[in-house]
Amino acid sequence: MLVVDFCYGFTDPSSPFGVDASEALHHTAALLATARRHSIDVAFTTLAFPPDLAGAALAIQKKPAIAELLSGTRWAEIDERVAPRAGEPVVVKQAPSALFGTDLTATLEEWGTDTVTLCGASTSGCVRATAVDLYSHGIPTLVPRECVTDRWPAQAEASLFDIDAKYGDVVTVADVSAYLAAPRSQTSVVSGGC
Repeated sequence: MLVVDFCYGFTDPSSPFGVDASEALHHTAALLATARRHSIDVAFTTLAFPPDLAGAALAIQKKPAIAELLSGTRWAEIDERVAPRAGEPVVVKQAPSALFGTDLTATLEEWGTDTVTLCGASTSGCVRATAVDLYSHGIPTLVPRECVTDRWPAQAEASLFDIDAKYGDVVTVADVSAYLAAPRSQTSVVSGGC
């Protein structure tokens, strides 16, 4: 299970990028509980830049407020409603995809990952980019629609349509809960998608 950028910078409405992510966080917390109960590996990402903003030039050019997402600040902390537990990695990234420029691909390989359940923010940005890269790495991906959020509902729906049509399976929390709880020899990716 991969929780992308549910840091306060995206879940606190007072942040320049924040929305009220309460519903998505609630459903993600429930799925995290199911994943942990069934010993499913869990990882998190946060989008954060160093204080000198090294590597952020293009991002700042496109979105000047991105300069607020600094390592060590509250905006970069994972929201306590889905807080990582000891041993669950938090990958710091500086690009939309969780796999770009990070060691997450190696971690997924080390874990023997056969499918990723992808939750987080934002649907049209980092979630979609991560889904595309997971597809490019040959990793089936489930995106429970209740567990993602975005500032722009129309873009979010278009992105979910695109993910489901090309890169993964957009499903419900109930689908994923059943998948995570099934004996590993009986699981299969939910129908639809690519």
